[in-house]
Amino acid sequence: MRRCFTLLALLAFALPAVADHHENHAPAASPDLKPIFNGKDLTGWDGDPRLWSVRDGVIHGVTTAENATKGNTFLIWQEGKTKDFELRLSFRCNATNNSGIQYRSAHLEKASNKWVLKGYQHEIRNEEDFPNVPSFIYDEKGKRGRICLVGERAEWNADGKKVIDNDLIDKAGFKELMKVDEWNDVVIIAKGNNVKHYLNGKLVLDFTDNHPERALSEGNLGLQLHAGKPMWTEFKNIRFAELN
Repeated sequence: MRRCFTLLALLAFALPAVADHHENHAPAASPDLKPIFNGKDLTGWDGDPRLWSVRDGVIHGVTTAENATKGNTFLIWQEGKTKDFELRLSFRCNATNNSGIQYRSAHLEKASNKWVLKGYQHEIRNEEDFPNVPSFIYDEKGKRGRICLVGERAEWNADGKKVIDNDLIDKAGFKELMKVDEWNDVVIIAKGNNVKHYLNGKLVLDFTDNHPERALSEGNLGLQLHAGKPMWTEFKNIRFAELN
């Protein structure tokens, strides 16, 4: 009897750790996921035709010294909005500049070019050293800068940011997780005012936006080319589902 009690106590102690382990990994893909890039052309997307194209089944964005962008510019999805959603895709880019995945964002009609978005951005970088790594949330064209960093569970309230903990992943773990110069897999899940970012299957950021004026609930999806140094970025396997 004593052995049974000891075994049950050990199991009870271990179960929360098992649950936490699974919580920190990307959930199974939603059955409602559908491709929003056809792998052939940019049907359903709109961006600067000088800079965006499809090569070998991949969305390819590139700037050069001769063919630059005036301000950050985006390839904007035309066939839906991001509200409560699940997005899955793969990216790669070079390290001379950075890119991003814009969501719940506003299209600015009067800006440096025709394809400018303002709102939440999932940072895209070809880097592995904290803090300049992919997956943090940046407030594109907003006032909050780097809203939530990789590794953090954080919330933003009327009086500012509160970091609940920052142990989702450390710099050594991220160096193992990130595939520099290769394809990396992204999952973004947004429900209500909570957003989770996953990289290569692992939860790397958990953010809740409680700000009464700056929290975003709905808007455009787009892929970024950054102004400045010539760069290229690529995306593939882009799938999207609305969540109820």
